[in-house]
Amino acid sequence: MSTKSFSIRSNLKSLFPNTCFLQFPRGCPPSVVPFSLFHYPRIHTPNPYLPQPPLAQSHPSNQTPHDLAQAQESVSEYLQELGLSSDESVSIASNSPKYIQMLVDGVKELEEWNAWNNSSNKDGDNLGFKEMVIYMAKEKGDNGKVAFLESVGLPLSSAMSVARYLSSESLPGLIHKVKYMKETFFSGSDDKGPSGKNARRMMMHLSVPSDEDVQQTLSFFEKIEARRGGLDMLGSVDATFRFLLESFPRLLLLPVESHLKPIVEFLENIGVPRRSMGKVFLLFPPILFCTIQGIKTKLLAFEKFGAAYEDTGKMLLKYPWILSTSIQENYEQIVLFFEKEKIPKASVDRAIRSWPHLLGCSTSKLKLMVDQFGELGVRNKKLGQVIAKSPQLLLRKPQELLEVVLFLEGLGFNQETVGKLLSRCPEIFAANIDKTLKKKVEFLAEFGISTDHLPRVIKKYPELLVSDVDKTLRPRIKYLMGRGLSKRDVVLMVQRFSPLLGYSIEEVLEPKLQFLVDTMERPVKDVVEYPRYFSYSLEKKIKPRFWVLKGRNIECSLKDMLGKNDEDFAAEFMGVGRMLVSPSSHQ
Repeated sequence: MSTKSFSIRSNLKSLFPNTCFLQFPRGCPPSVVPFSLFHYPRIHTPNPYLPQPPLAQSHPSNQTPHDLAQAQESVSEYLQELGLSSDESVSIASNSPKYIQMLVDGVKELEEWNAWNNSSNKDGDNLGFKEMVIYMAKEKGDNGKVAFLESVGLPLSSAMSVARYLSSESLPGLIHKVKYMKETFFSGSDDKGPSGKNARRMMMHLSVPSDEDVQQTLSFFEKIEARRGGLDMLGSVDATFRFLLESFPRLLLLPVESHLKPIVEFLENIGVPRRSMGKVFLLFPPILFCTIQGIKTKLLAFEKFGAAYEDTGKMLLKYPWILSTSIQENYEQIVLFFEKEKIPKASVDRAIRSWPHLLGCSTSKLKLMVDQFGELGVRNKKLGQVIAKSPQLLLRKPQELLEVVLFLEGLGFNQETVGKLLSRCPEIFAANIDKTLKKKVEFLAEFGISTDHLPRVIKKYPELLVSDVDKTLRPRIKYLMGRGLSKRDVVLMVQRFSPLLGYSIEEVLEPKLQFLVDTMERPVKDVVEYPRYFSYSLEKKIKPRFWVLKGRNIECSLKDMLGKNDEDFAAEFMGVGRMLVSPSSHQ
């Protein structure tokens, strides 16, 4: 194209009020240019002293598939001039239809103006359609960035807004950066579920005022939540990347080699796996605006509760907001609160390391739950043991805890016993009543545990209420019945010693039954009368005592053999004050 072909620039703005031309303020770095300086589409006030052409918004009736195909070819050629390969340019041109439409509209407006103005000799008359499309593309001033941003999923208006930040970026460099970000953010995290689930949990348990970084992240979440699939799509590049760039356009200003890659490497060094890196970034994008030294400084705050360097990486993966200002400030308040409640620091430290979402909870909300535990007699050291095992209990609502208490009381437990169950198995109080607790009670009842025996069975082994029926309870029952015991036998065993259903088949039940039958030459039915047999160590108690009795040719019940302490056993069966050690040959 000749130089003359592009001499009409000075007339375009006055001629085409509906055509937007991208201009960057001189001397103003894109990183500090606020969106408020730029509005799309720009409305130009017509010059009252010049004749005005008819208003032309778009020209669908004047456009043909041939026009659009030619426009795509023109844009592809233009992008190749900017340094892209043929494949890259064709792909971008094919995936930026609104951008193509905008250029074609501009060309049609120019044609209409020339026709209306009866100008036969004006600048640009000698340009062909494809040349005019390229001219329009160059006049936009974005050097192909708008087309590329639309091709990666941004609406045209958003692409134009984001492009204003990127005047200093070359198009090939921008493409490389976007490719790296997609690989880092979404590689291994396109599972469409876990990231969104954690995002909801983080929002649900946030009860302290949020700083600007958290506010921006919440706004990002809200945009995704409003789309089909909601936050479950947070790990999907197609659903998320657009909103990520719209919410945090400055991400595209971050250099890959000197900033993004070093941050990724640093997070790997503190325990964040590369495949999970994207989950951290998607749950808290502002982390990428931090320097490595800034991240180190914030993580050092958590050394106060005994978090090793690798622990901070695990915490970051669970709760990236630990790097936000509001969470860091709330951490100090939480430490003081637990000190005042006289809860052992070691228990608090363990709770925060395993469930860092606690750091987003206000102390007033924590106080409500601590008081509820106190009414059940669980305070101070006991409460420390509870939150160390199940720290998420502190994030529940008092009403939810009360519902579990009422459910247990309905089974026949008094408040004191409920408190003991809380201390023994706090997981019960974090479980869903309908989906978990009631189903376990129904299973035990259907199996044959009577209503009278149920409280004793649960009290002996409260973990029954949170054990998986199909993976834990039913397989153990099936195994015992497969060894020759009847259903009634197993019911009696569970009523006498309910922890039986928690023992590993391979590591406990099988080897001990095998020793009972093969070596001790006892019938399997012996364990019905004394199921506690399975609770004793095979190597440290069952075998030594058996060999002692065998050596003295003494026969006794399993209860007499194992139920006595060492002194009583030695006195009754050996006539001495201490138990002799069995010969090593019998081990």
